Formats: sequence, structure tokens, C-alpha cells
Amino acid sequence: MSRTIKFAQTGGPEVLEFVDTATPEPGPSEIRIKVKAIGINRAEAMWRIDQYIEPVKFPAGLGYEAAGIVDVVGKDVSGFAAGDEVSVIPSFSMNQYGTYGEVIVVPEYAVVKHPASLSYAEAASVWMMFVTAYGALIEDAKVTKGDFVIVPAASSSVGLAAIQLANYAGATSIALTRSVAKRQQLLDAGAAHVVVTDEADLLDEVMRITDGKGARVVFDPVGGPNFAKLISALSFQGIAYIYGALSNEVTPLPVLDMIAKMITVKAHNIWLTSGDETRRKAAVDYVLKGLASGELKPVIDRTFSFDEMVEVHRYLETNGQFGKIVVTV
Repeated sequence: MSRTIKFAQTGGPEVLEFVDTATPEPGPSEIRIKVKAIGINRAEAMWRIDQYIEPVKFPAGLGYEAAGIVDVVGKDVSGFAAGDEVSVIPSFSMNQYGTYGEVIVVPEYAVVKHPASLSYAEAASVWMMFVTAYGALIEDAKVTKGDFVIVPAASSSVGLAAIQLANYAGATSIALTRSVAKRQQLLDAGAAHVVVTDEADLLDEVMRITDGKGARVVFDPVGGPNFAKLISALSFQGIAYIYGALSNEVTPLPVLDMIAKMITVKAHNIWLTSGDETRRKAAVDYVLKGLASGELKPVIDRTFSFDEMVEVHRYLETNGQFGKIVVTV
């Protein structure tokens, strides 16, 4: 027997329940993992209230990321063996698989042998944050030296990954935060520039930093009223990626400004990269090289125990973290 976390109805963190179940057997092309750490993502809180990109099927599990030790491999699995230290890439529906458990089964294509230099907590942190940002900034926008990249909600794990990836590619990051207290943290994390939006005008600051040209890329998880300002802060033929909806307000589009500067707005999520075998491999190789060089490194905000998962979700929803929340098992 092992414990997993399920929920039978939508609601606050208290709907999460610990369930004792028979240890699952892996099917063909599946791998069973004894979990050591779980990476926590905003998507899982949205899933819990059934406001994510697909409807929840009850009773539901949840979780996209984990790290641990291979226990058993299913038929047709050739690249892994019992005892391998591995981590899980978000590349499946939470209606099919989940990582909130002491022992989990996931598809082989979602499993990566992580570097020995990473702790289990770090290995459980890397894939959502780096592959999400990689897909937009590196794979699609191909940011490079001379490019400016605006990163709203920069203290989130994906925001911090975007800063690191922009630096790694030679571009210049402009981190946005509402908190004066996070300014120095973001500079220490590698941001070339930090704009505290509660004390300075976003557009004025971006134009000052870019000598009036604007930034080529915006990588935004928020949306809402400020999205129009982000569009205005882009350069001619700039690109705005929106990969989240942290704001509950309407997201306006300044159409005339977009037409004048020939702006592109793209919806973005990790699946474009992680859902394609070729792209997924390229992303993994890129991130592993960055981790090995030290240019990329997960930032962990706080670690909880598995028994504290309800409190984990409460903490997640305070939006106060700087980096990744991790649960140890």
C-alpha cells in the first residue's frame, strides 16, 4: 500500500485527501517511481478548483513534477532500470497521471535521468519552470544578444527561469515585480533590470532601459489590465507570450498600437514543447547543458513535507513565494 492525494470535489486546499491505495503496477511503456520530492505548480491549484485548460474527471489526482528512484519498469521500457534516479517532465494530462503520491506510475516519455549534481528537491523543480520558458524564449522567439525580454511576475519559478534563460542566450532581462522587497532578490537572481510597478511607470521605465525602442519579447503569466501596457512597451514587430491568467480581470488588447507596431500575441504553454518527442528532447538537452554549466539553476523558495500538502496549497495561493515550492516525501 502507498498514499496518494486525491480530491472528489472542487474547492479550497481542504478538499485534498490522503488515500491509501494498492501500489500501482506499471503498464506497457510506463515506469513506477518511489517519490522523493514533488515540485508544486500553480496549475495544480487551478486544477483543484476546475479552472484549468481541461475539465477535471472525478475522483481526481494531481501533480506534474516529481523526482525519485525507479522501482519497476513496464513492458517495452528500455531506457530505464530499477534504481535509476529520475525526474518527471510535465507532458501528460492530470486526468491520466499524477505525481502527488509516495509511489507513482508515469509514462516513459515523461521520465528523465537527472544529473547526479542535483538533489531530489532540485530535480523535482527544473522541468516545468525551464521548459515552459525555453519553449517561448529559446525555441520560438530565439532570443539573442541585443534583445530585451520583459518578465512579469518575475519572482515565480517560471519567471526566474526566464531570467536565467534570457541571460544564457545573451539577451537582457527586465524583471517586473510589485514588491520593493523583491527588487534586490531579483537582481541577485540575475535580472539585468528590475521595475517595481507599484512605484514606477512600467512604460516609462522600459523605454528608458531600451533607449526608446521597447523590448522585443514579453513573457507574461498574468494578463489583466496591465497587458495593454506590456504591449505598448514592445518594440516594432515585438512578441507577447501569455502563458497564465493570474489576473481575474479582463485582458484588453490595444488594437491600434498592435497594428501600428505589427505586434504578435501568442498563447503559450509547455505542451507545445513537452508534447512533441523531438522538441522535448531538444529542450531537455538544452536545459541539462545549462544546469551542467551552472548558467541554469532552480531556485527553491520553501520545502514542505508530504503530510503538509493542504498547507502547501494554502501557501501557494498567497503568491508570496520567490522560486519553487517543493514537497519532500
